[in-house]
Amino acid sequence: MTTARSNARTIARTTLAAAVSAVVAGTLAVTVASEVQAQPHQPHQPQQQPAKRAAAAAPGFLAAKDLPPVEGTPWYAGKVTKGMPESPVLCLEDVLPANGATWHRTFRTDLDAEALQVTVVTPNARAAERLATAANKAVADCAADWLRANPGSTAAWDDYGHLPVEEGAHAYGTYFARPQAGMSVNLHGIGRDGNTVTFVDWGRMGTLKDAPVSAFKQTTTTAVNKLR
Repeated sequence: MTTARSNARTIARTTLAAAVSAVVAGTLAVTVASEVQAQPHQPHQPQQQPAKRAAAAAPGFLAAKDLPPVEGTPWYAGKVTKGMPESPVLCLEDVLPANGATWHRTFRTDLDAEALQVTVVTPNARAAERLATAANKAVADCAADWLRANPGSTAAWDDYGHLPVEEGAHAYGTYFARPQAGMSVNLHGIGRDGNTVTFVDWGRMGTLKDAPVSAFKQTTTTAVNKLR
């Protein structure tokens, strides 16, 4: 009889211990589950692609020393600036994009010579080729277009030919003179490297005979080489 009661007490204690263990385990499980649910969801942050990071940086630009020398004055280079210049680019007003991946740099001297470089990074090489083609046509037509808009004035242009650098470059000269006003000469360089197109403009008072064509061709070649 004593043995039966002892066995009963042992079984009761075992059953109670098992029940307590089950309750504790259930409480822990609920607590862990609540903690997991309470943790805020951390959205996946994709890493910026190298191409996008590269597109945010400006391509290489000409330095003051790369421009055709002007007797009696050095060249001074402005900062490479995002976007287009405030004033329209001669002969390219309707060609260059107003927005997008575009940078420019201005150059000046102590005299009347000035220069400008504008560079555009396009989405792909095909778009760059189309932009360069449109720019070449615009510069070739520029003198005639200007004469139509300024009757009684004088204008001329010259094609200085292809330059063998990267995907190619081209140099031109334009001359404009209004009646009883000053005359100006400009040199234009257009070049492409992959999906990037650069435009170089040099100008001062004078005629096409006064333009430093050979030095400007080297300037345009240097501009394209510096795009990399």
